[in-house]
Amino acid sequence: MADTADDDPAGARERPDESGGDDDADDVEGRSPADGRAPLDDTESTDLDELREQVEARYDFEEFGPADMAEMEREEWEAVFDPDTWITGPELIDRIERDLQNRIATREVFARLERHGGPEGDRLLAYSDEGYAIINPDGSIEGEGTVLRDVEPTVALCSMEDYEPPEPPANATLPDPEDVESGTGELGNTMLQLIAAAQVVAGLGLLAGWLFLDLQPDIVQGDVIAPAVGIGFLLIGVFLFIVVANARLSDRFRAEEYRDRLRAVDEAGERPEFVPQLSDDGERE
Repeated sequence: MADTADDDPAGARERPDESGGDDDADDVEGRSPADGRAPLDDTESTDLDELREQVEARYDFEEFGPADMAEMEREEWEAVFDPDTWITGPELIDRIERDLQNRIATREVFARLERHGGPEGDRLLAYSDEGYAIINPDGSIEGEGTVLRDVEPTVALCSMEDYEPPEPPANATLPDPEDVESGTGELGNTMLQLIAAAQVVAGLGLLAGWLFLDLQPDIVQGDVIAPAVGIGFLLIGVFLFIVVANARLSDRFRAEEYRDRLRAVDEAGERPEFVPQLSDDGERE
């Protein structure tokens, strides 16, 4: 029987092409990046530069604040801020505490703020009836709800050397529920009331004058301009009075809602149930 190994075409397919293999290898080795597409590092660098230019054109960094930081995507602030210069440790906690106290005092953030010790340094706990946030010395943050969303931009801003947190007022805490006033725009409401009263008086005066003249036999009858203008003044005055009444009612509702939230985060001196209890050893209780 003849040996079929010599006739097997698979062997021929598996045998390398000795004549062209070296040339192909030399061609691959000699090919430079300029002959094909750009290296990956150069592409990423170009994309980063383009993103940085877009961010710098979009935001005014001389007046940069927490509201601007909240609008930025993570890729955007990583493109314009150098992570190697970020502040961490006790200094970061001090800066975040000052900034949050100022934002709480101006009612930009609704939260109670507490400082707790830990094995790696002090931590901050901010909480309300709608969430909480725990801020660690390394800049990491954990939590849930609206408080976490409000605190994240502050942590990022205070980590940067270029940002200087403002000094908080003397009593930078949430107010007591009973200290909340029912209305904050009383001056505006008073001005609207005066304007409304003037409109009503003018309208009544025009109508009274028209009626008086209409009863005089020696005066031509049929004047419709005066009563039309008088009715218009009356309608404007009534509308403004309704606006003032609605504004005052809305102020009362908002004030009562704010009092209810304050009571929820300070009920009998206890935190809401979902807020973790922190101990000085770094563990949650």
